[in-house]
Amino acid sequence: MSRCPWPGVEQGRESLYGAYHDDEWGRVVHGDAELFERLTLEGFQSGLSWLTILRKRPAFRRAFAGFDPQAVAAFGDDDVARLMADAGIVRNRAKVAAAVSNARAVLALDRTLDELLWSFAPGTPAPAPRTSADVASTTPESTAMAHGLRARGFRFVGPTTCHALMQATGMVDDHLVGCWRRP
Repeated sequence: MSRCPWPGVEQGRESLYGAYHDDEWGRVVHGDAELFERLTLEGFQSGLSWLTILRKRPAFRRAFAGFDPQAVAAFGDDDVARLMADAGIVRNRAKVAAAVSNARAVLALDRTLDELLWSFAPGTPAPAPRTSADVASTTPESTAMAHGLRARGFRFVGPTTCHALMQATGMVDDHLVGCWRRP
């Protein structure tokens, strides 16, 4: 079975990465909590390995109330202190504050987070990438998403983070030609 090279499963990397590629990455995701989770985790991943975030995802889900935007929006100083003391997650004060602020921004939207994020999905698919070098780290759509989110008060949502979100949630298909997951 041929796969995109980034999970590195064939080179002995851990199976968590391969399972993420095979079962999750690039599959269509809908729902405000589900998309809030992906947006938050992509923000926490900034500057780190995605594998680090995958390993910590169960702890993130516990720490952030299952990524229920309403629950996270209600977090106060005691919750931030609790999160900063939680070794199971990435303890970066700016990222923790952004997650809480972003939950509040979700609640302030005039439509669902799902509708907003998917409004930035490309209308026509890009040509299928043949090599990893063909996979963009940003696109006009991810740049527009980042600007749109920032205009609505979201933080830690640059064009690269937004493109990673688009890849992870099936808004774009960046599985390489020949990968068994590419339709």
